[in-house]
Amino acid sequence: MRFTSLVVELIRARPLLVFWIVALFQAAMWLLVPLLLYRGPPDGLATALAFGREYQVGTDLGPPLAFWLADIAYRAAGSHMFGIYLLSQFCIIVAFRVLFELARTIVGSQQAVLALLLTMTVTAFGAPSLTFGPQVLALPLWSLLLLHAWRIIGQGRNAWFALSIEAGLLLLTTPDAAGLLLALAVFALATERGRNALSSVDSLFALLVIAVLALPYLIWLVRADALGAPPWIDGLELNQLLRWGGLLLSLLLAIPGLVLLVVLNSRFVNRASEDAPVIVRPPVDPLAQIFVYVFALAPALGGSLVAALSGVDHVIGGAPIALSMSGLVIVLLSGDLIHLHRLRLLRAAWLTAVVAPALAVVAMVVGQPWFTNTEVATSLPASAIGAYFGESFERRTNRPLHAVAGDPQLAALVALGPSRPHLLLDAAPIAFSSEAESGSREENASKHKDSRRTPWITPAKFTELGGVVVWRASDTAGTPPEAIVKRFPGIVPEIPRTFDRLVNGRLPLLRIGWAIVRPKAP
Repeated sequence: MRFTSLVVELIRARPLLVFWIVALFQAAMWLLVPLLLYRGPPDGLATALAFGREYQVGTDLGPPLAFWLADIAYRAAGSHMFGIYLLSQFCIIVAFRVLFELARTIVGSQQAVLALLLTMTVTAFGAPSLTFGPQVLALPLWSLLLLHAWRIIGQGRNAWFALSIEAGLLLLTTPDAAGLLLALAVFALATERGRNALSSVDSLFALLVIAVLALPYLIWLVRADALGAPPWIDGLELNQLLRWGGLLLSLLLAIPGLVLLVVLNSRFVNRASEDAPVIVRPPVDPLAQIFVYVFALAPALGGSLVAALSGVDHVIGGAPIALSMSGLVIVLLSGDLIHLHRLRLLRAAWLTAVVAPALAVVAMVVGQPWFTNTEVATSLPASAIGAYFGESFERRTNRPLHAVAGDPQLAALVALGPSRPHLLLDAAPIAFSSEAESGSREENASKHKDSRRTPWITPAKFTELGGVVVWRASDTAGTPPEAIVKRFPGIVPEIPRTFDRLVNGRLPLLRIGWAIVRPKAP
């Protein structure tokens, strides 16, 4: 009597159930890791929350939607980072569910599960997702765009309204949205069915909806003089080629689990004949294959090339978008019949590929301070830092803390305190007297530009309403750095406050120097 693995039977009979089991397992794991190990937000997330708290239409961080949603989630969770981590995993689950639906329409439900199982091994969907921001929010929006674009182009269905909403929201999420939408438009124009879809009246209404949604941010770009054409590139230079190669290498380093599973199930490893279970699929539309290959390669190759030419240190659109179709590409290349060899070994390898990144994060947080002098951002006690300086200011002035400035990283942590003070990022002195005193005209303009990073709280407003200035103290007296003294002349440093990290290791205690700028009398 022949026995078949329960996993294979579930994939054949209940593919959607298998998807939900593995997707919720991965989300629960990445929720548990920060709740147990993170005493502070990942690097950059505190600043994003400080910007989102202001509900500006646009900032130098880019379009506002991700930062607004981050602040809403943070407040909804009672000013706890759990809301942000939950929002991040919700975005990942939605993206996986949409990608499963897209794969189901192309290769059928059974092989769609295999595609998603492969995709989940990509490390870009692990720890990076905890730093909620434009790249994390753009992933489900891009997945929805691909699904509805295929329904319009490949299936002849009317999904223009949904596509227009998603395109408009993507433009409000990431500055890379224009390039992604351009790739969709080029594909539609290059195919006969795509041109037929674009010739309908619905496409004009969709374009109008996109314009209406993106109009506020476009107006902000024009008013901020931030709208311009990319620099003209005469040719690829050596450093740009090296940068491009480095970006492609970073994408390859994110898929070792996927490569391992493909190798373990390949004919080169399984030469001996065996009665392996088979996962079949219906015939695939040739245009669907082209669609998958184009949008698996274009964000990865094109996004890395544009990033190299522009001097950006990350793939345009982000690694999650660039690698979101990787599992489906492997399934398409595997043929109509996929034999699953050595099921126990494949299950163990898949589980290892999914769990290993979480274990690596645990090892980094716990072990890195013992072997290097590099500080782990998530080990900083954000709650204790924000509460201490907020309470100290309120005791001294009988007012809630209104603003914080100084060291950008520490100031962003204080901005997460109970009163949610405004964050001032100022790279220029508080007052500008003349061009002769502040340097050359170009330097003076640069300082003014830096001081506009946080237009909701200017240096003059900070001096009027009062606040706290923080820095990393290098001695027990709390002597402020020269840059702090120049930006805030006349401050009187207080006794530094020391904090324990989650793991201090070889690092000294975190010593924070601080000073109070008292509010002016009305």
